[in-house]
Amino acid sequence: MRKQHEGYDEHDAERWVAEPVKRPGRTAFARDRARVLHSAALRRLAAKTQVVTAGSDDFVRNRLTHSLEVAQIGRELASTLGCDPDIVDAACLAHDLGHPPFGHNGERALDQLAAEIGGFEGNAQTLRLLTRLESKTFGPSGRSVGLNLSRATLDAATKYPWPRRDGERKFGVYDDDLEVFGWLRHGLTDQRCLEAQVMDFADDVAYSVHDVEDGIVAHSIDLAHVDAERAQYWQTVREAYLPEATDAELDEGWQRLTSLPYWPSGPFDDSRRALGGLKDLTSQLIGRFCTAAEQATHARFGRSRLIRYEADLVVPDGVRTEIALLKGVGMFHVLNSPERQKRRAIQRELLTELVERLAKTAPRELDVPFAADYAEATDDGARLRVVIDQVASLTDPSAVAWHAQLST
Repeated sequence: MRKQHEGYDEHDAERWVAEPVKRPGRTAFARDRARVLHSAALRRLAAKTQVVTAGSDDFVRNRLTHSLEVAQIGRELASTLGCDPDIVDAACLAHDLGHPPFGHNGERALDQLAAEIGGFEGNAQTLRLLTRLESKTFGPSGRSVGLNLSRATLDAATKYPWPRRDGERKFGVYDDDLEVFGWLRHGLTDQRCLEAQVMDFADDVAYSVHDVEDGIVAHSIDLAHVDAERAQYWQTVREAYLPEATDAELDEGWQRLTSLPYWPSGPFDDSRRALGGLKDLTSQLIGRFCTAAEQATHARFGRSRLIRYEADLVVPDGVRTEIALLKGVGMFHVLNSPERQKRRAIQRELLTELVERLAKTAPRELDVPFAADYAEATDDGARLRVVIDQVASLTDPSAVAWHAQLST
């Protein structure tokens, strides 16, 4: 096997099920990235909601374009820190694979439906998909082990490295996936590796700047209004992201952003110049946030090459505030609009009815792989989990189509 990126060892490159090396010139981590990139689950993200419903606009992002942008940001930041860029790239591409139809809204609906079997969480579903549901490799028993990624890449893709705990909505593994979770996290506590922290930060950066960009182009966000009505925006920021932030801290963060030389100086008018200026804003903000994190991390840990559990990503408080402000503006205008709230209620009802109807007819209406899983399930809870897996795998349009078909 080709020597891994400097600092990583055979333990990091190990796979749950050993495989022969078919192309010795590639590292295990380059193979991981290729497996995620070519997966069916990644392709399906093209028709899954990011913020605006997938397919409703030619410009705005979907889960696939968002994941590609996160991967670009994460890969570059990883390179500056000394992490293997393929590990972070693969983790970024994989970070949203477990999201069901209709994004976080669908996630909440499925969580309620799966309450008695451990709930539903997009990150736990990602691990399940990477290690079980996505067809690539099979173990000695004949059971699918998913993409069979290396330990380091799976660890980097694990945003919440713990099972569900009382009072916590976010978690990274279901009870029936604890075997592979124990393998990849052997000897570790709740600490996240540096690569996972880079993935998570790249997601936050992309989310913050691109949702605002999409909102401006859709004419649902006017940055000039923020100054005039700060109180309601700051309330959204505190409710969703920074509960302890004071008005003064948020005011100072907003002042820093609006004082930047590339901040828009007038209303968006759909012209090429306005579009170019907006694109420059997003790229400049990404550079601002990532450079600050890179410099702060190197300053604290004092080494040019940082990997795995040798360091934590250091994000200055001011940068966290600026990112939260942008996310809050996007949430206030887009996610919380009355029209969107009405649509979200309809989507949750649709998924609820779809799960209930599939549970009654299964395995007849399930795709072949899920029908096989259903046949092997040993109790009602396991059978419900298979139905949830099936629905979570659907795109937004296919969920609507399945619901319509089962309603006739």
